[in-house]
Parts: sequence; C-alpha cells; structure tokens
Amino acid sequence: MAILIPTAYLPPACYMAEALHADKIVLEAFETYSKQTIRNHCVIFGPNGRQILSIPIVKPNGNHTLTKDVIISTHQPWQKIHWRSIETAYSNSPFFLFYQDMFLRFYEKQFKFLFDLNTEILQLLLKTLKSGISVTQTEKFEKSPASVKDLRTILGTKNHPLELSYPHYTQVFETRHGFLPGLSILDVIFNLGPEASSYLKSIG
Repeated sequence: MAILIPTAYLPPACYMAEALHADKIVLEAFETYSKQTIRNHCVIFGPNGRQILSIPIVKPNGNHTLTKDVIISTHQPWQKIHWRSIETAYSNSPFFLFYQDMFLRFYEKQFKFLFDLNTEILQLLLKTLKSGISVTQTEKFEKSPASVKDLRTILGTKNHPLELSYPHYTQVFETRHGFLPGLSILDVIFNLGPEASSYLKSIG
C-alpha cells in the first residue's frame, strides 16, 4: 500500500521502517510547514547522549509557508556543524568508513530548499537499504486523502505517538548512556551496515 508521510531530515528509524513496508512513498509537499519537527531536525547518539541536529530555515511566507517552499538558511555553517557532530558520534562505529562518503556529499553540496535536500537523502537511504520503492510527492493538500495510508500526523510530530518495540543492537556510546532506541536512521546504518534493512523490518 502507498503511504503518505512528511518530509524528514535523516529520519528516525520508525519512519524508515514504515517506508520499507510500503509499496510506494508519497511525500507531503503542500502542508503548512510545522517547525521543530522531523522535517528539519534529527536525533543522533553523541558522547553526551541524545543530540539534536537542526537545519536553520527561512519561511518566505511566514506561518503560511508550504513545506515545499521552505528555504535553508545560509546565515550559519550548519553543514560543517552537523558533519562534525556526525563524525564525533559515529567515527568509531563499525560501518562509518564504508558509508561516510555517501552522506558527506549532503554537507558539501548547497541546497536551496529543505524539501529537495530531504528528498535526496530519502532516495539515498532507500538505495542503501536495498529498496526499490518509488518516491513521489503530493500535487495539492488533501485533509483526508484516499488510497493511501496517511502517516503525516503520526510520523510528523516531534514526539510521534507510535508505540514500537526496538530490538537491541550495539551502539558506540551505549556503555555510557545505555541503549537509546528510535534515533536517526544514521545510527542504525553506521552500527549495523548491511543488516540495517533486516533490523528496520523487525521493529514493531
């Protein structure tokens, strides 16, 4: 079945788990942009525990800005800050060296729109997870769309209401802070490598 989901920056594991169970992914482009959500931030496992990485954005039409029109701010070196944080968090993970160049390009290339950056990241993630699922986007906003599983609210909120069970896997700083479930997909990929897809399908 097709799923309708919000755009997301390096999305959480539950987001990618839902994506891998779908036949088709439709990204919501015409919603009114919601701040402080997975649309422009992710959570990684740093030396001090959970660490939020947020992309600074500009809403050209204020609170009426559509998600597709949100611009990435260039007033701070967020790419340099994010990549340095990712390196600190995962340079000692088993598969960082194997995958780092795939993700580094997102911190070297300039993107104008947040939606475009997130879409390219999602396409890379699906390829990395050996998934051939197609990705499209909405052409208009529909409050109650037909023929799709609507996960916009469930996955799009800061603290999504999905009650899921996350099987344990070894994390870099687990000895300091214990196992932290439900982080960015980066945590799963850098720690599990080729087993990441199987892990995501086991979340439930």
